[in-house]
Amino acid sequence: MKMGKLEWALVVLLSVLWGGSFFFVEVALEELPPLTVVLVRVGLAAAALLAFVYATGRRMPWAPGAWGAFAVMGALNNVVPFSLITWGQVQIESGLASILNATTLLFTVALAHYLTRDERMTPGKLVGVALGIAGVAVLIGPSALAGLGLYGLGQVAVLGGALSYALAGIYGRRLVAFPVPVAAAGMLVASTAMMAPLVFIFEAPYSAAPGMVTWGAMVALALMSTAMAYLIYFRVLASAGATNILLVTFLIPVSALLLGVAVLGERLEGTAFAGMALIFVGLAAVDGRLTPSFARPWGRRTPRAVP
Repeated sequence: MKMGKLEWALVVLLSVLWGGSFFFVEVALEELPPLTVVLVRVGLAAAALLAFVYATGRRMPWAPGAWGAFAVMGALNNVVPFSLITWGQVQIESGLASILNATTLLFTVALAHYLTRDERMTPGKLVGVALGIAGVAVLIGPSALAGLGLYGLGQVAVLGGALSYALAGIYGRRLVAFPVPVAAAGMLVASTAMMAPLVFIFEAPYSAAPGMVTWGAMVALALMSTAMAYLIYFRVLASAGATNILLVTFLIPVSALLLGVAVLGERLEGTAFAGMALIFVGLAAVDGRLTPSFARPWGRRTPRAVP
């Protein structure tokens, strides 16, 4: 599946929203434990999207099958990856976490080949994934790579979150029958229900007293990087597929870097331009625009024309 201009614009916007989530999580972790950050994130986002669903005249379904699908999607796309990556960020640097998170697309390309009928693996996709991961590594720089091999459990946690995101991207296509706000709200409500007992078991009681900065970060994380982001996520997933929506994992480090330049006055190094160039070439390769001759799926034979 190739993406049109609208889908590309939405993926770029999604990368900005999710790129900011790493910053908001880092701020929140100063005063809150990891699972609590996840619970507050999905809980506030669920409340916001439920209000949006009913304000726009829609209704949530009551069928057990629908909520079963929401629960599976919530586990794969929120509970497991949010918990693993948030805990992993306590152990490792955010730059290294970004590199490991970019493997989401590699997992997706491999899994989608076997689990879907219309997102088969191609040589172009493999080339694009390799270029994208290399670009993220160059963009982040050697300082993040210096931590590779340290904090092993933190690295494994982030990789586990990336694998879960890949599975969610594939499974999430089952939710396209629902309106986008309903699918997003249902997933987040189910996620909140699953996170609450985990927080009570593993983190409560605790004596945290978050201040205004932490609450500001949590509100931004919930409303912008979660509620708004998932409205975009399900919209693009329905029209462009799992592989294309997860191209965003390559763009997140680019968005974070450019936000640092625009907001914090940071300067771009030469390696940043090289990394972004590799990422953009990789995106074009995965999308099939750069290497059309390598866009034929593996595992399928093109019928020979009959004279």
